[in-house]
Amino acid sequence: MKTVRLIIKGKVQGVFYRATAKDVADLTGVKGWVKNLPDNNVEITATATEETLQKFINWCKQGPPKARVDDVIVEELDLEEFNGFRIIR
Repeated sequence: MKTVRLIIKGKVQGVFYRATAKDVADLTGVKGWVKNLPDNNVEITATATEETLQKFINWCKQGPPKARVDDVIVEELDLEEFNGFRIIR
């Protein structure tokens, strides 16, 4: 298991990015959270297996249909355990 922080940059607010990320996380078994940042980016902290995280990160680079992802910054964190995946408002 591994935990990462993702900063997703681009047109990622107001395009259902958080809701879709939660759906993808729930389907794939990724645990953690997602929230909007004041600078119009999105932050995700995610825990899963290496393989599952890579698939999730690949999805994050595309996002939902109305999103335009310019960059995804990935930072490895100390392992964190979460119960499910939630949207922080």
